Amino acid sequence: MQPGFPATLAILMLAPAVRGEAAPADVRLAGPWTVRVSVPGDHAVTGEVAIARLGLVMVASEHYDKLPEFDAQTRAGWRKGARLAGVRAEECTVQGALDPSSLVVRDGSERGARVFRRGIDYEADLDAGTVGRLPGGAIGPDQPVYLSYLYGKQRIDSIVLDARGRLAVREGLAHAVTPAVPELGPGERRLANVLVSGRDAELRTDSLFPILEDAYPEPAVGGVSVAERRLPNALAKLRSGARLRIMAWGDSVSTYKRYQVMFVERMKARFPGANIELITEAWGGRSTLSYLNEPPGSEHNYAEKVLGQRPDLIVSEFVNDAGLNEAQVEERYSRLLGDFRKIGAEWIILSPHYVRPDWMGLGSQRDIDADPRPYVKGIRVFAERHEVALADASARYGRLWRRGIPYLTLMENNINHPNMFGHSLFADSLISLFPQR
Repeated sequence: MQPGFPATLAILMLAPAVRGEAAPADVRLAGPWTVRVSVPGDHAVTGEVAIARLGLVMVASEHYDKLPEFDAQTRAGWRKGARLAGVRAEECTVQGALDPSSLVVRDGSERGARVFRRGIDYEADLDAGTVGRLPGGAIGPDQPVYLSYLYGKQRIDSIVLDARGRLAVREGLAHAVTPAVPELGPGERRLANVLVSGRDAELRTDSLFPILEDAYPEPAVGGVSVAERRLPNALAKLRSGARLRIMAWGDSVSTYKRYQVMFVERMKARFPGANIELITEAWGGRSTLSYLNEPPGSEHNYAEKVLGQRPDLIVSEFVNDAGLNEAQVEERYSRLLGDFRKIGAEWIILSPHYVRPDWMGLGSQRDIDADPRPYVKGIRVFAERHEVALADASARYGRLWRRGIPYLTLMENNINHPNMFGHSLFADSLISLFPQR
């Protein structure tokens, strides 16, 4: 199973979980590594549980044939130099995982090897965990180096009520980027998850994730679906078996071809006679404006690669549009809507997932139901104003903390690339637009 995919939540990808009637437990810190838990109800339980410290991982003499020159100009810390293996996350690194005082750079692995000097021979982004040589220093372009350092992994532990009604802790497996929620034993009830970092000196209140709900609160079934109101042509083709050409148009998230494949599979299960053709047009690290600015004949020219493929239904996913404000959304997306209508295509706007907290202005991964990004507010307003279908994945990400899931543990690059479970939330939001039958 993929790291970071909550095994015990796998069923949530297929159907909403059955909601329990038990009231949430009260969970709070009682000491640096102790949690006090009070479970209400007819068989109330109160007690304290100890969470094991994770500690740091030691890496000795990690070999590099050569170091790139340190790039102090880029704002992306993971691009400034060589990425330490322990803190790598896809093409990026885990922010804050490196113990900044521990890094030592030498010219050999043996005792007595020369120690290079930071600021003279090399420079490092100690928050991102990258290292590069400095011009004029003692590390030449082809100089092998050996790096030693300490770093912290992450772990998710679950506080449970066991089958005998006693409080217990189920310890998860440590992982640098995407720690998974541990599986439970028969008859156990998960009360809270605890996010532990190897660099933590003690637990914090925002390390605790009480289980407040076991599934996203789907809208009540009944009435007229969004698809019936805003995607009538696509829905008619699904029901009749006529070919429905769906385009997933987006940035790097769409290049993985995960959420769109899940969505089509669910559509085929719901409409057994459906004849669906899926096309993906995606460009990593780019936005809708990037497409609009590409000249004719280019690999990602908007008129040729999006409009020219004549899709019946366009699902757009652009987390890289998240810098737009409400007025900019109205201006740009109005242009897109006009173009889509000219070719007879219907449109689903897929709102973006949550990304690295500091990029969103968030101080925690808890209490984050309301997405603070003007872009998200903008597309919600735009969709209502222009009667465009909106698959609101952002709303689902904002409530993950209520299910005990720190959302950043779903990001394989520790920034904005969701794992399989994260992509399933997109598929959930898309299929929810369509009628149950």
